[in-house]
Amino acid sequence: METTNTKTYTKPEKFVYYFAAGEAEGNAGMKNTLGGKGANLAEMTAIGLPVPPGFTISTDICTAYYAEGSKLPDWVKPEVLKALSRVETKIGKKFGDTTNPLLVSVRSGARASMPGMMDTILNLGLNDQTVEGLAKSSNNPRFAWDSYRRFIQMYSDVVMGMNSSLLEVTLEDLKAEKGIHLDTDLSTDDLKKLVKKFKDMVQQMTGQSFPSDPMEQLWGAINAVFKSWNTARAITYRELHDIPAAWGTAVNVQSMVFGNLGDDSATGVAFTRDPSTGAKKFYGEFLVNAQGEDVVAGIRTPQPISLLSEIMPEPYKDLETIYKKLETYFKDMQDIEFTIEKNKLWMLQTRNGKRTAKAALQIACDMIDEKLITEEEAILRLDPSSLDQLLHPTLDPKAAKTILAKGLPASPGGVCGQIVFTPEDAVEWKEQGKKVILVRIETSPEDIAGMVAAQGILTSRGGMTSHAAVVARGMGKCCVAGCSEVEVDYTNEQMRAKGYNLKKGDVITLDGSTGEIYLGEVKTIEPKLDGAFDRLMKMADGVRRLKVRTNADTPKDAQTARNFGAEGIGLCRTEHMFFGADRIDAVREMIIAETKSERERALEKLLPMQRDDFYQLFKIMEGFPVTIRLLDPPLHEFVPHTDEEIQHFAQRVKMDANRVKAKIQALHEFNPMLGHRGCRLAVTFPEIYQMQSRAIAEAAAKLTSEGMKLVPEIMIPLIATAKELEMLRAQTVAVVETVMKETKTKFDYQVGTMIELPRAAVTAHEIAKHADFFSFGTNDLTQTTLGLSRDDSGRFLGSYVSQGIFAKDPFVSIDQVGVGTLVKTGVDLGRQAKGQLKVGVCGEHGGDPDSIEFFENVNLDYVSCSPFRVPIARLAAAKAHLKRKKK
Repeated sequence: METTNTKTYTKPEKFVYYFAAGEAEGNAGMKNTLGGKGANLAEMTAIGLPVPPGFTISTDICTAYYAEGSKLPDWVKPEVLKALSRVETKIGKKFGDTTNPLLVSVRSGARASMPGMMDTILNLGLNDQTVEGLAKSSNNPRFAWDSYRRFIQMYSDVVMGMNSSLLEVTLEDLKAEKGIHLDTDLSTDDLKKLVKKFKDMVQQMTGQSFPSDPMEQLWGAINAVFKSWNTARAITYRELHDIPAAWGTAVNVQSMVFGNLGDDSATGVAFTRDPSTGAKKFYGEFLVNAQGEDVVAGIRTPQPISLLSEIMPEPYKDLETIYKKLETYFKDMQDIEFTIEKNKLWMLQTRNGKRTAKAALQIACDMIDEKLITEEEAILRLDPSSLDQLLHPTLDPKAAKTILAKGLPASPGGVCGQIVFTPEDAVEWKEQGKKVILVRIETSPEDIAGMVAAQGILTSRGGMTSHAAVVARGMGKCCVAGCSEVEVDYTNEQMRAKGYNLKKGDVITLDGSTGEIYLGEVKTIEPKLDGAFDRLMKMADGVRRLKVRTNADTPKDAQTARNFGAEGIGLCRTEHMFFGADRIDAVREMIIAETKSERERALEKLLPMQRDDFYQLFKIMEGFPVTIRLLDPPLHEFVPHTDEEIQHFAQRVKMDANRVKAKIQALHEFNPMLGHRGCRLAVTFPEIYQMQSRAIAEAAAKLTSEGMKLVPEIMIPLIATAKELEMLRAQTVAVVETVMKETKTKFDYQVGTMIELPRAAVTAHEIAKHADFFSFGTNDLTQTTLGLSRDDSGRFLGSYVSQGIFAKDPFVSIDQVGVGTLVKTGVDLGRQAKGQLKVGVCGEHGGDPDSIEFFENVNLDYVSCSPFRVPIARLAAAKAHLKRKKK
């Protein structure tokens, strides 16, 4: 065991894994150890693909790096040097040699793909002596000095912490001075001058000389890549994609191959299928005489991959053979990086490609038809949360539009917002409730927080595989990239296009499906879900065990949910029906009432309104269960608060304003969440629940007489003791039975309760004796278990998540150890008392895939979620059941 002041970790037996033709020490199944990039490099090597030799330093060393106080343990270095020596022997070059130098790339590689989030350094090993050796051995001095200036730019930024934009400005100034537009037009002498200037600037800005010792460069780069695991952008990305901090990153050190050796060399990024639509076609971009970072950084606008077959037919033919082999081998759409050096193809990466939800569904269906995967494999590989992308609105084709420009359709959807030019403004304006479009010349990993905050992203440079495009697709965020018609001016915070001069705060609309940008706001329409969606949903429905209901309080929400496949209503919050302009005064009269008779007169006004509410919901959900929660919030939520509002209310209902004010003051509670609410209201004022029960029963009777089938489920909230439920159930049953006699109808109904207090969960065996069903209200159960207010804890929960106290926000994904244990206890005890007890969940956790997996494993019967999360829950329930079967 290795011990530090802060952590203890185990020194791994092996932590450096070599790969070269015929000598791969790892494989694709070792992603936890080698990261995704390292595992797939080893696998590509093993199956005979042309991969430059190198080695991977395992994710275990990332753990050790942080345990040692952000430095490499001494015992790592000898193993790295051994692996480096093997690479030298394999390719016949020596690291640091002045005649035939070996140069390497140093790249990160976590087990989950994090495109652009962590750091990469190319051309490592160059100094004033080795650059001359590279010039002679390649017979191309311009290439050597171009590689050197690139190395200084990357290394000074990643390792030395210098603002790389300062060097970029110097480069742009030189091009402007010489009247040229492309980096490739710079001469050897130009590049030599740049290198000297760059090194002088590094010394001036950092107070350190640029390191000339290749070994010092290597250790600096390896440390920097491990350090990049905890940069702000990487942390943001991990939180966004639920990637645990404990996973760490691997480091890949690989011999360089060069795409910037001239017109017979190139670099590119490609996908084996279209990542936006899922169409089965080779999709990607390349640049002649360039290095890999040029393509993704958007420095030059790349060319479509189809043109490579004309410019370099032989390498393209090899690439075509390899991409088909990779997709068949990995049985998924691949994202590949390649370099062509003097007409020879080299593979630098393959990984499962990021894609939109639309593409994911189409690819899954196509691969089932191609017999590459089974239906179960398709369900298991899909991310349920990504289905939310499919529900994004699109632009109304009939709406009037003023087109500003057209770029590349990098990630679909139609969005509008106010333009901002910095990620900081995007975050700040979103917090103010504004919708924004982040406009950048090109995005970089540092922009991630702004990209998350924005409705959509617009860049003036970069292609379909640029940082902006790849990250936006992964987030399901609308993006238009490489729009060269737009001129972005950061200094004056404005953008120009087609004679329009737009400033920060002006509104534009993006169409990520066509790449078009419009002036002002364009009307949107609701999305239409295609055949692939329906097919996958039917597959999921055929597999899942959990039923999926919706939380709906209005006919519109109920119909939306039915259209998305909801199998009933799991939560109708009746208090949401009380705020209508036509009924709020009657509610307030009921609250202000001093006597039972006054209260009943007010409730008589509400009865027909509630009856019609329930009638509409039952009708939409014909044949499916509808769970109606009787009034839950404290009464003070419904009363007027300002003197002016009180005065106007008193005048409307012809009541003394002072009496109204005194009653409102008497309703004040220090902690209303734990106060006079839920079933406690019915114990004190039983006529409230009796009115609601009558409204439910009369609506059910009317529909029954019309020949419709339904099973109302009446839910009594906030039960803490069995006695509460026993008493209130008896009252409810009495009302319903009376209505059936009055209307000469007969219908099935159930009376159950909401388990939202810890005491209810641990005494569920007593409560179940009086309940036909349980529904866990996990929102309140989380609050009462953790002692957190959902309204207030947002101020500090982010810190709890970032510091690892909570893995996730417990109001988003259920706290399985604490709250989850209470849920399981409630299920087990309830069914011990009543074996066929129906149990569901109606908190927001009912639409969270991780929570749904937990609910599957504790044998709930159904989950209920908001209408637009119903498809997510259907797929998540199927996926959870398949995973459970596998276990």
